[in-house]
Amino acid sequence: MRVLYGVVGEGMGHATRSRVILEHLLAAGHTVRVVVSGRAHGFLLSRFAGRERITFDEIHGLHMNYDNNAVDKSESLRTNLAAAPGGLLKNIEVYRKIVTKDGFEPEIVVSDFESWAYFYGKNHRIPVLSIDNMQVLNRCAHDDDVTDNRRLDFRLAKTAVKVKLPGCYHYLITSFFFPRVRKKRTTLVPPILRPEILAAKREPGKHILVYQTADNNAAPIPTLKRLPYEFRVYGLGKDGDDGNVKLRAFSETGFVDDLRTARAVIAGGGFSLMGEAVHLHVPMLSVPLVGQFEQELNARYLQKLGYGQYTASLAPEIVEAFLKRIDAHADALEKYRPHTNRMLFDLIDEVCDRVERGDRRPVRLAQPSMGGYSKREDDADDAED
Repeated sequence: MRVLYGVVGEGMGHATRSRVILEHLLAAGHTVRVVVSGRAHGFLLSRFAGRERITFDEIHGLHMNYDNNAVDKSESLRTNLAAAPGGLLKNIEVYRKIVTKDGFEPEIVVSDFESWAYFYGKNHRIPVLSIDNMQVLNRCAHDDDVTDNRRLDFRLAKTAVKVKLPGCYHYLITSFFFPRVRKKRTTLVPPILRPEILAAKREPGKHILVYQTADNNAAPIPTLKRLPYEFRVYGLGKDGDDGNVKLRAFSETGFVDDLRTARAVIAGGGFSLMGEAVHLHVPMLSVPLVGQFEQELNARYLQKLGYGQYTASLAPEIVEAFLKRIDAHADALEKYRPHTNRMLFDLIDEVCDRVERGDRRPVRLAQPSMGGYSKREDDADDAED
C-alpha cells in the first residue's frame, strides 16, 4: 500500500516511536511518504538515509517555548504567529508537490497526532489511522482519583484532544496504563519501544538519570547539588561535571545505557521516556510541565500503579522521600509485564488489510490488544467521535 505518514516535530518522542512504525511499514512492503516538522525531520531523515520506498517532506508545525518547567504561552503565541505566514506557504507547497507534481496517491494515512496528514486524508476521503498516546484523554474512562481536583483542566485537555483528529478510521493508543475504553474504533497497545530499549538489560546502579525537556532550564541543578547522590543530566545540550551533577550531551547509546543502569529517573511527564522506564522497571519521579494535563495524567497513573511518584515541583526533600521508596516502586514494577512491539504491528497490519479490502470502520479489531471498546450504558451519549 501507499502510506502517507504525519509526524509532529515538537518533542522527540513522536519521532522515535514513528521510526519504529516506519521500519515495520517498510518491512511489510509498503511505500511510505512522510510529512514531518521540527527536529523530528532531521532525526528521521538521517535514520532512513538511502532507504528505498520512503521519502520525506518537511512541513511547518507549531513550536513551544519554555520558561523553566512551564510552557511560555505568550512567547509561544508570539513566535508561532510570526512564523505562520511562511509556514502556511511552505505547507501549501508540499501539498501541491504531493498532489500535482509527484502523483503520490496514498491509500491510507497514519497520523501521530499530526494535523497536516490528517486533513490531507479527510480532504481526499482517505482512511486515517491515528497512533499516539494523547487520545487516552478523550477515548478512555478515567477514575476520579487521577482527575481529582483538576476536573476543569481535564475537560479542557480532553476537548483539545477530541477536536484534533476526529472521525479517524481507527485509533491505536499506546500506554503503560490501561483504563476502560469508552469509544468505538479504539484499541489500547503497550508503549512503542525503539530497538535499543528492547535490547537493553536492566542492571541497577547508583546514579540517578535526569532528563530535561527544555534546554534552557538549569533550575534543578542547585537542588541536585544539595543531595548526596550522583546525577547524570541530559537535555541541557552540553557536557561537564559540576560536583555530583554530571552534564551529558545527547547520545542515544549513552542515554540508553544510563537509563538501564540508573537507580531511578527524574524527568517530566512525557510519555515516551516514562514508557521506557516502566518497560525497563526503573522507578521514576515525574515532574510534569506546568499546564500540560496530559503529562500530569501520565504522572498520576505512574503514582497510582506504584511505579514512581508524581510531584508538581522539585525540592531536595521530595527527591529524598522518593529515593527512600525506591524498593517499593521496584517491587510494583516487577508486576508489569514488558511487551515487544509485536502486538502493535499485528494491529497495524490488520487495519491496513481492512482498508485495502475496502472494509467499513470496525468497532473493534480482531487481533489481541490491551483493551478495546465494549458498550456500556453510560457511554451511550458520548460513544461517537
